[in-house]
Amino acid sequence: VQLQASGGGLVQAGGSLRLSCRVSGGTFSNYAMGWFRQAPGKEREFVAGINWSGQYYSNSVKGRFTISRDNAKNTVDLQMNSLKPEDTAVYLCAAAPKTRIRSTLLSSSGHDDWGQGTQVTVSS
Repeated sequence: VQLQASGGGLVQAGGSLRLSCRVSGGTFSNYAMGWFRQAPGKEREFVAGINWSGQYYSNSVKGRFTISRDNAKNTVDLQMNSLKPEDTAVYLCAAAPKTRIRSTLLSSSGHDDWGQGTQVTVSS
């Protein structure tokens, strides 16, 4: 399966961005999807995910970010509001078999396929 992320950019603190990830080469409804991010010098961290049981978020973005998927368009989006400078990172979308349990989906090792990432920069 191939994943293509888009929608990153430069925004001021307090602003919004919407990321999108298009999936091809597989049956989209068979996958749990996740967004991760990686800032320079830091480890990759979980941001948000969506599977058969619903959406789930890291504490750092809960209430500000919303993940959604469109199974007809094979896309998963991440709406990011009230952005902060600490949200600056490369954002990556990832896919995992839908049968994988949520605790596993909270880590990057729980995902098998990755997109190339899109840069999000939040200025203060």
